[in-house]
This record gives sequence, structure tokens and C-alpha cells, in this order.
Amino acid sequence: MVVMIPEMNFGWLIPEITIAVFAVITLLLSLLWKKGGLKPFLGVLPLIGAVVALYYTFHLWNGNLDLFNRLYTIDNFGTFFKAVSLIILILVILLSFRYVDREDIVVGEYYALLLFGTLGMMILVSSNNFITMFIGLEMMSISIYILCGLLAGNLKSVEASLKYFLLGAFATAFLLYGIALIYATTGTIDIREVATYVKGGGFLVTPTFMAGLALLIVGFGFKTASVPFHMWTPDVYEGAPTSITAYMATGVKAAAFGAFLRVLFTAFHPFFSGWTIMLWILAVATMTLGNITALKQDDVKRMLAYSSIAHAGYILIALAVGDRTLSSTVLYYLLVYSFMTIGAFAVVIIIGRKDSPNTGIESYAGLAGRHPVVAAVMAVFLFSLAGVPPLAGFMGKFYILTDAIRAGYYWLAIIGVLNSVVAAYYYLRVVMYMYFKEAQTDIGLPDFSVGSAVAIAISVWAVFHLGIFPRTFLMIAYKSSQIFM
Repeated sequence: MVVMIPEMNFGWLIPEITIAVFAVITLLLSLLWKKGGLKPFLGVLPLIGAVVALYYTFHLWNGNLDLFNRLYTIDNFGTFFKAVSLIILILVILLSFRYVDREDIVVGEYYALLLFGTLGMMILVSSNNFITMFIGLEMMSISIYILCGLLAGNLKSVEASLKYFLLGAFATAFLLYGIALIYATTGTIDIREVATYVKGGGFLVTPTFMAGLALLIVGFGFKTASVPFHMWTPDVYEGAPTSITAYMATGVKAAAFGAFLRVLFTAFHPFFSGWTIMLWILAVATMTLGNITALKQDDVKRMLAYSSIAHAGYILIALAVGDRTLSSTVLYYLLVYSFMTIGAFAVVIIIGRKDSPNTGIESYAGLAGRHPVVAAVMAVFLFSLAGVPPLAGFMGKFYILTDAIRAGYYWLAIIGVLNSVVAAYYYLRVVMYMYFKEAQTDIGLPDFSVGSAVAIAISVWAVFHLGIFPRTFLMIAYKSSQIFM
């Protein structure tokens, strides 16, 4: 008997292999740094790996093939999200050079887990099979469970790690049960075969199928911090190391929305009428609760946590519309959101101290007089998050709300606009403190480093460039989303 072994072309997996190899090397070298003085090198090594992986990711553009018996896929949609994940990783590593020393974080494990978490994101967004998708999701999640608790001696950090782990386990159970119910109904775990089944003439909407779809939405809703699955977000974001908070608020959200978009617009789009109402309700609840709760926050880190919830609501507008030709706006918005959110958290990092994180809004009082450059860049990121033109945040909201209007979702667009007005209050409140309030305490000089300066400069450039010249990036996002058309 002749056994046919499928061709394994690992050349298409160079970005993933690069990240995995650098993660293992970083972890092994961390065992030697005390003896060999390798600690500074342990930050540079992951940065090199991320840059190399990003370089090879660009070479995957326009690639279109399935690997490992259709368990893994190479397409422009996955390539776009891989690039976004790697860009986020690079910015977070740059922010971490000084931060990990200041907070006495175990360096080797920290950077290795960042790399493993990004590898999970890359697998998650490139999967057309529920099993491979689940593997990527768990690799990402387990890495971040640990990263949240790496602040030595900080009870809030330990609490954040434990809370995220316990609630994440429940969310994973919901997701797995949803996959099981979909499999019981359709007989497949390949999302393209699920779409074929749903489009078939003999398809019947059964309670089992609807329950499976609902449980999938619950599982992805947890990872995207959508209401009512957001309960973990404020406490976890506040307790985790600030660099990891930035990583979670951008990388995890982008990867989860990428996988969610692929599942909805591939497997379940023929059943569009069955899930659009659920997402309509989720979008309204997420926007509204996120913004209203953020109004009451006096801690900037918690405020940004509720802000991230609200932005998940804006993204859900595009998913609720369900028009696959307009899905590129989600990709553009996630790119924009990543830069302005990392930039805002970067400022939170540099004005903090080891025993005094300075995250209270009073710490920002008079910042413009003491450190005008820091106040100016923070204002840029806050204005962008609020949707002030010509910054990128305005263009992201403009395209999403325009798509809702074009599709006839007028009330959803109106609620989105009203929520943007509400959000402007708490963003501009911080700006008011920086420019119009007298400082009550001296927080000292900003804890700048070359890495944080580079990360902030890249983020400021991106916020302006994506806002003033959005066409190129919109075309890239449009080409990436053509797999759905």
C-alpha cells in the first residue's frame, strides 16, 4: 500500500516559525543572563525577531493557499492581521525596555510570553478550521494570563491574572460548546464547509444550531470585551503591567475581531438575518455602557479600559451591518485604534514610577506647563480617540458610521454619533486637567527612554498619516477583505 504524504511547504510559515524560534531562544537565554550579563540583550533579541517576522509577513501578500489539509490558510486577510499583531508587538517591546527594569519584571519570561502570545494571534487569524482557531486562541490567552501577574509583590497584578484566567476559562468553555453544537448540526468544523452547509437547500434552523451560534458570539464577545462579557476588563487592565494592558487592549482585541469577522462573514453569512439582531444589541450596549461608565472614572488607566470597551462597540456596528463589501472598514479601524491606544498607554507608562504609577487624573494636572511635549502627544492621542478631525480616529468612526447609514441602519448610526459625543467629555476632561489645572503634586520628570520615544513617535505619525491620507490603507484593507466577496 502506498501512503500519500501531503506536501508541507513551510516557506509560507516563516513568520510563525521566526516568532516561535526567537521565543524559545529568549526563554533559554534568560536562564543565563545572571551569569553572562545578557539581560539588556534579552529585550533586543525579541525586537529583532519581530522585525524579521514582519519583513517575511509582507512577502506573503497576495499569497492564497491552504496548508495541512486546510487546517491553516494563507490569504491577504490573515496577512493583514499578522502584520498588525507584529506591529503591536514591536511597539510594546519598545515601550518595555525601561519599564521592565523599573517594575522588576522577570525579563526573559516576559519577552518570551509576548512572543508566544503574538504567535497565538497569528495562528488565530489564519485559521479556517475551528480546531486550529481554538489552538491559536488558547496560546494567546495562556500567555496573557501569566503576563498579567508578572508585577512582583503587586496584589492587583495577581488579582488581575487570576480573574482573567477564571473568566477566560468560562469563556473558553462557551466557545468550545458552541463549536461542538455547530459540529453536531453541520457535521464539520471547517468554517467554509459550514458556509456550504448553511447555503444548502436542506438547511433547517434548529435550536441546536442557534445555541451554537449564540455560544460562539459569547466566546468571542469575551475576548473583544463586549458588553455584557466585559466584566473582567477594568480590573484586569488596571492590575496588569501597563505595557501588557496596551498589548491586551490592542493585540488581543485585533486578533479576536479578526477571527470573529472570518467566522461570521464566512461560515454564517448565509444566515445573516439570524445574527445581525444579536450584534445590533451588543453594539449598542457595548458603546453605551463603556462610555457612560468611563465618565465616572478618575483613574486614567481604568478610563482607557472602559474606552476600549466603547471602541469594541463601534467595531460591532460594522459587524452588525453584515455587508461583506464594507468589512474593510473594520480592518482600517482596528489599525487606527491600535496606534492611538498604544500611544495613550505609552504616556501613562512614562509618567509613572515604581511605587507611584501616577494613573490618577490629578497626576495629569498642570502637565502642559511642566512637560509640554508629553502633554501635547497625550492630547493628540486623546483627540484621536474622541474622533476629532483630521486625526485617524475621526476617519475610522466616519467610515463605520457611513457604512451603517448606507446599509439603512440609521438608528445604529445615530446611537454611535451620540456615544461619540459622550466619549468626547471624558477624553477632553484629561486634556483640560493637563492644560487648565494647577499641579497639586510633583510627579517628577517623565521616565523617557529611546524605546518609548520611538514608539510614541511612530504612533503620533500613524495617527496623523492614517487620518490625513487614509486612501492607501483603506485600499490595503479592502484588498484584505476580498476573501469574503
